[in-house]
Amino acid sequence: MIRQKFSPPWWARNPHIQTILPVLTKVDRPQLERERLELNDGDFIDLDWQGKPKLKQAIIIVVHGLEGSSSSHYARRILAACKEQQLCAVVHHHRSCSGELNRLVRGYHSGDTQDIQQTLIQLKQRYPESPLLAVGYSLGGNVLVKYQGELQEKSLLERAVAVSAPLHLAACAKRLEKGFSKVYQSYLIRQLQEKMLGKVSTPALQPLMPIGKAEIEQLTTFYAFDDKITAPLHGFKGVDHYYHRASGLPYLSQIQKPTLVIHAKDDPFMTHAVIPTQEQLAEQVEYELHDNGGHVGFIEGGSPWRPRYYIENRILSFLTSHIDKSGSH
Repeated sequence: MIRQKFSPPWWARNPHIQTILPVLTKVDRPQLERERLELNDGDFIDLDWQGKPKLKQAIIIVVHGLEGSSSSHYARRILAACKEQQLCAVVHHHRSCSGELNRLVRGYHSGDTQDIQQTLIQLKQRYPESPLLAVGYSLGGNVLVKYQGELQEKSLLERAVAVSAPLHLAACAKRLEKGFSKVYQSYLIRQLQEKMLGKVSTPALQPLMPIGKAEIEQLTTFYAFDDKITAPLHGFKGVDHYYHRASGLPYLSQIQKPTLVIHAKDDPFMTHAVIPTQEQLAEQVEYELHDNGGHVGFIEGGSPWRPRYYIENRILSFLTSHIDKSGSH
């Protein structure tokens, strides 16, 4: 466990300011080129590229959070930071998150490591000499931790970073039913419901859906949504089975490639159940816990109109510390 210097300005000590202000003060969306990857199961995912790697140059893979995309505030900022450092970057979209509903009845979930593996395999085949480096935010961070723990030394990633990852899903779902955190829950659930209503109204998918339109509209908590939709659509026996199998925490001890995990104690999406003990951390895992930072916030200065952030420099310095910008080790 390491202590890095991150300290919020006086006006951003509140976790909700840390969480909400970045959404309200997004930097401009970068110029990106879209590529569609056809998956083995007949579905697709979209990649948004910023540049293409030169020979042996590292590729930064960005894995967004629940209902995020390349337009999310944190994705825009890491892409801007990559551009500044002349690094090639690509956003891996979860199914249905690139602006178009995916083809199959299944979607994506917090423990879905197969899609990121398919993306990484394609990149490795195409750019065999480029080191693959990844950062995952929130749900995307949990996916990366689980991927790193499952694949161990066979991981196709040289290094990975997980920011604000809900490593204990059951505790996080319960936390989002309390206090002001309910606001975040209801905002995200509405987006999930909209996609499920889209699937229910698609003739080919409607008979495969576990529930109908009226029931979807009644699912107002993550616990209920994951029990009635996420679990059955993705082969889990129920919500508890899904949360148990998909949580990243148990995988931290299995990781064999350098991985940095960053959390804030005041994250309104989490409880202290996500914080690992020293024994739960593999030797290759660096764990960074801050008192403040909210959920994917980590504002360290600037002004409320133009905040300055801690995480972009931290992410890129960790990912590229053993690799020069041309890609060589």
